[in-house]
Amino acid sequence: MASSDHVSVQFVRIDADQAGQRIDNFLLTRLKGVPKSRIYRLLRKGEVRVNRGRIKPEYRLAAGDEIRIPPVRVSDRPAPAGPGQGLQKLLESAVLFENDQLMVLNKPAGLAVHGGTGINLGVIEALRAMRPEQHYLELVHRLDRDTSGCLLIAKRRSALRYLQEQMRTSAVRKTYQVLVKGVWDKGRTRVDLPLRKHTMKSGEWIVKAQADGKPSLTYFSVDRVYQDDSSHRATLLKAVLGTGRTHQIRVHTKMAGHPIAGDEKYGDNEFNRWCAARGLDRMFLHAAELAFSLPPEPNNQNEQAEAEQSTAQRLVVNAPLPEALQAFTDALGSTQIS
Repeated sequence: MASSDHVSVQFVRIDADQAGQRIDNFLLTRLKGVPKSRIYRLLRKGEVRVNRGRIKPEYRLAAGDEIRIPPVRVSDRPAPAGPGQGLQKLLESAVLFENDQLMVLNKPAGLAVHGGTGINLGVIEALRAMRPEQHYLELVHRLDRDTSGCLLIAKRRSALRYLQEQMRTSAVRKTYQVLVKGVWDKGRTRVDLPLRKHTMKSGEWIVKAQADGKPSLTYFSVDRVYQDDSSHRATLLKAVLGTGRTHQIRVHTKMAGHPIAGDEKYGDNEFNRWCAARGLDRMFLHAAELAFSLPPEPNNQNEQAEAEQSTAQRLVVNAPLPEALQAFTDALGSTQIS
């Protein structure tokens, strides 16, 4: 395998937006392709220096720090396939909101948010390839591969910290549209069931409701109930997350006796077949709205600004229901019980 070298010493000055992160994480991002073991060896041997001094891997960078990075040999690997023209156009047209700190994307169903096992290219890798001049792009949260809708992406590290703090304190309101089997009781406005993730022998994992799981809360309201010429009924719900656990809405609706249409993991097979026969080829779960406070401008960032989120500008972004899902509900039946 061929190799390439960073043949000269690099000196990097840390700005305010880069401050606060650990030196090991900074180097892992900066030196793409360098094994983690090699980076820790550079730190341990003192070949990486901050302000001319040795530092430990857990050292947190401060604005104004000067980092000395020694020449490092990097194994050349075949460049991963970039996004095709079709995917690039799809993602560019899916931008719902963007400024210099963040973007909100209307993620298409069937596209993973990031690469992983068996997935070479996700949304974040595609965006980085499409925008090489953008030095920082990170997911603020995640959506399941089969879920469409609002996906929040940070364009600055400071924005990522600010937005993830809102996520942690439930200051971000996430609203979903979901179609479930049967008629949902309008009086059932919340499902409060703790959830726990389990790994099965096959390596696949599943989320179950159980007493020793993490607290999980979803608020539900009925938008519309559909009935076709047969006895089949389905309910279009609005679901607002009180917590943000993995597969939360999918498990909560299942435990309430109303699995999501098209959900192959937690759904009802007979109901899924009925939906497929009427044109549904995906899970009916859509992240319809995100509401959050915009991060302060970099030159205004200080402890007081971060503490006073209540005075920050509140942004609400909506992603329209995908045409395929809208067409499916339109065709469900002539009877619509509001």
